[in-house]
Amino acid sequence: MGGITAPAETSRNTPSDRLPAGVYLLALSLFAMGSAEFLLAGVLPAVAADLDVTLSSAGFLITAFALGVVIGGPPFAMLSLHWPRRTALVATQGLFAAGVVVGLLGDYQVLLLTRVVSGIAYAGFFAVASVTAISLVTPGRNARASGVVVSGLSAAMVVGGPAGTLLSHFVHWRGGFWAVVALTAAGVVGCLLGLPATTPDTRRPSISRELTTMRKPMLWSMYAITILTTAAYMITFNYLSAMLAEITAIPEVWIPAILALFGVGAFVGLSIGGRVSDRRPHLALLTGAAAIVILSVVLAVVIQQVWAVVPTVFLIGVAAFVLNPAVYGRVFAIAAGAPTLAGATTVSAFQLGISITPLFAAASLTRGAALTSVCLIGAGLAATAVPFILLDRTRQARSTRRAVADPSSAAIRSAHDEVTTARADPDRDHR
Repeated sequence: MGGITAPAETSRNTPSDRLPAGVYLLALSLFAMGSAEFLLAGVLPAVAADLDVTLSSAGFLITAFALGVVIGGPPFAMLSLHWPRRTALVATQGLFAAGVVVGLLGDYQVLLLTRVVSGIAYAGFFAVASVTAISLVTPGRNARASGVVVSGLSAAMVVGGPAGTLLSHFVHWRGGFWAVVALTAAGVVGCLLGLPATTPDTRRPSISRELTTMRKPMLWSMYAITILTTAAYMITFNYLSAMLAEITAIPEVWIPAILALFGVGAFVGLSIGGRVSDRRPHLALLTGAAAIVILSVVLAVVIQQVWAVVPTVFLIGVAAFVLNPAVYGRVFAIAAGAPTLAGATTVSAFQLGISITPLFAAASLTRGAALTSVCLIGAGLAATAVPFILLDRTRQARSTRRAVADPSSAAIRSAHDEVTTARADPDRDHR
C-alpha cells in the first residue's frame, strides 16, 4: 500500500492511541461534502416551489446524486489512478464544489445534471480518502482510520444536513448549499496544507492490476454484505420519522432529537467497530448484522412505547456503524495490492444499499402492510447478509491455511493481503 512520502516517521512518532491529523482532515472534508446529500431532503419542497417543478420531479435530484455515486464513482477513481492522492483529493473536492455552484446558478435541468457530477466527485473523493487514510497509519489500524473517515459522513447525517436545512429556512434554500461550498473550499485548503505530498502507489499504477483485483470472489461477497447491511438499517431509518409520528404519536418537536440518537449511536458504533475490526473483522460484521436483526424486530414490536423506542433507535445506530470499519478493513485487506477501484466500488455499494430501500418499502406498503413492516424487511436483509459473512470468514481461514502449508506459492501473497492488518506489528511501517 503506497502513497505517502513519509508515513514511517508519522506512524512512529504518533502516540499509539492517536491517529494522524490527516485522517481527521479527511473526515472533515467528507462531512462538508456529505452534508449536501442530506441537506436536499430537508429543503425539497422549497426547491420544488422555487424551480417551479413538482415535488416528485424535485425528488429526482436526490436520485441523480445517487446515480452519480453508484455509476460514476469507480470510473472516476480509475481515471485518477495515476494522480498523486493529494491531487486527486483536491480535484474531487474542487469538482464537487464547482458542480454545486453551477447548479445553484442554473435552472432545474442544470441542477439535475450537476447533481450527477457532484455525486461522481463525491464517490471519487470518498474512495481516495479511504485509501489515503489507511496509507497514513500502520496496517494494524486500517479499519480504525477508515472508521474515522466514515464518521465524517455520520456527522453530516446528524449535524450537517439538519444545520444546513435550518440555515436554508432563514436565508433561502440555496443558503445551506453555499455553506457546503464554503466548507468544501476549506477542506481543499486543509488537504493542501495538512496532507503530505503523495504518490498513487509505490508500484507503477496499473489499471489491469486494479481490474484483476476486482475479479476476486471474496471482494464481491463483501459488496453483497455492504449492500444488504446498509439497506437493512437505512430502510428503518428512512421511515423512522413517519413511524414516530403516526404510531408512537410523539410530538413533532421531539422527533429530530430521537433521529439524532441514531447518529449518536453511529459515532459510538464507529469507535467500537474501528477498534475491533482491525483484528477481528468478522466478529464486528456478525455482531452488527445479528444486532440489526434483533433490534429491527424489537422496534417493530415496541414502536408504540416511547420509553422502549428511544434506546432501541440508539442501539440500531450503534449496530449499523459497527459494521462500516469492518467492511472497509476487509475490502482493503482483500484488495491490498490495488485498492483504488475496490474502494470506489465499496462507496457505490453503500449508496446502492441506500438507494434500493424505497423499492423494498414500496413492495410492502403498497400492498397494505403496516408501516412497521419496513423494520421486518430490514431484519430480513441483515439476516441474509450473515451467510455471506460466514462464507468470507471461511475463505479467509482457508487462504491462510494454504499460505502456511505452501509459503512458496502464490497463496502466500494472497494470504498476506488478508492477514497483514490483523498481524502487523504497530511499530513497523509497511509503507
